Amino acid sequence: MLWIKNPLGIFTANDLDAGNGLVVSDDGNIVELVPSGAEPSMPCSVFDASSHVVLPGLINTHHHFYQTLTRAWGPVANAPLFPWLQNLYPVWARLTPRSLELAVQVALAELLLSGCTTAADHHYLFPDGMEDAIDIEVAAVRSMGMRATLTRGSMTLGEDDGGLPPRTTVQSPEAILADSERLIRRYHETGDGAVVQMALAPCSPFSVTKEIMAESAAMAERFDVRLHTHLAETIDEEDFCQSMFGLRTVDYLESVGWLGSRTWLGHGIHFNDEEIARLGAAGTAVAHCPTSNMRLASGTARVLELEAAGVPVGLGVDGSASNDASNMILEARQALYLQRLRYGASVPVSRALGWATRGSAAVLGRSDIGQLAPGMQADLALFKLDSLRFSGSHDPVAALLLCRADRADRVMVGGSWRVVDGAIPDLDVAGLIAEHSAAARKLVAG
Repeated sequence: MLWIKNPLGIFTANDLDAGNGLVVSDDGNIVELVPSGAEPSMPCSVFDASSHVVLPGLINTHHHFYQTLTRAWGPVANAPLFPWLQNLYPVWARLTPRSLELAVQVALAELLLSGCTTAADHHYLFPDGMEDAIDIEVAAVRSMGMRATLTRGSMTLGEDDGGLPPRTTVQSPEAILADSERLIRRYHETGDGAVVQMALAPCSPFSVTKEIMAESAAMAERFDVRLHTHLAETIDEEDFCQSMFGLRTVDYLESVGWLGSRTWLGHGIHFNDEEIARLGAAGTAVAHCPTSNMRLASGTARVLELEAAGVPVGLGVDGSASNDASNMILEARQALYLQRLRYGASVPVSRALGWATRGSAAVLGRSDIGQLAPGMQADLALFKLDSLRFSGSHDPVAALLLCRADRADRVMVGGSWRVVDGAIPDLDVAGLIAEHSAAARKLVAG
């Protein structure tokens, strides 16, 4: 047993008192919260957390790991979503297994160092030679010691079919469904403590047919896995749905069997009041991606109204070509400020941290992570407040967002330390940066 003792501050993502820390079992669960002034009920070794703010491990609900190779690319630095995609698709079509592996390693390392312990990735690019893309991601996740929901994405509508992606990046429905079933059978884990889970994720209404959406929904129900897609990210997408299918985005979602609690949506910005009510009644979740939404000028999600209607809401950093980072604690800060801009300064810090933890766990359909409570997985993020930016701060939990924490000092996943003293043990960061940067230059050069 390990007692994480006497934290400088603690956020449990619930109303439980853990003022004197928590106890982690040898098998990686939280077994006890220690109230202020109390001692554990069992003998423990001790980790002195008196200089740390303790959070549940942060949970990222929407990402595109491969995009770390195209951060801050000049030709799209000032472009909205559709031109951004049209310029980047031909670049991404040149992905190789090794460049993807490097991209995933960089994304995961960056997330982990920001206090993130679980990440959902949306990978939908399978040009020739990239048939094992999800297998590459699984290996990287396990090597980094994190948890992940990896989504088998897909695109079937090429430019010649009225879609946006080039023909070299789309696949047949038969190939998509066969690989989706293979991946679920091989990798999907169930139950508390799952390390790798699979979901099905046709990319967006403007890159797949209604048929592959409906067939993916049927497969997800058959194997009891989740569904994910981009929806209502921009007005352009709304217009596309109207012209292509004669439907608004939520009507489209319902028409293909996706309006339910198995589904979570990337972005979810442009819903009207009636659509928000329908999403809430169905239990459909939303991954709020504030930085990407601001970067591409897509709009501001109506998060408080979504939650009031019963929509689970979590946070996502989105792809590292529209963020352009993979930092979850900074994403929580951005969410706080963007939602205050919409709703006022009374949106509390705790609510933003809740989106990044308990809310994100609900979005991914998980009840074993995202908060500190007995029986939960011991996924923890510990931050120090000893740098200049925190000097003069008073509330240690609020200081994480208001004073711009950006790097965890310690991170635990399932009871194992995965970040120690601000570094990932045994990871050659300098070597990774060098090889990843070379791969990025080669990818954009063609």
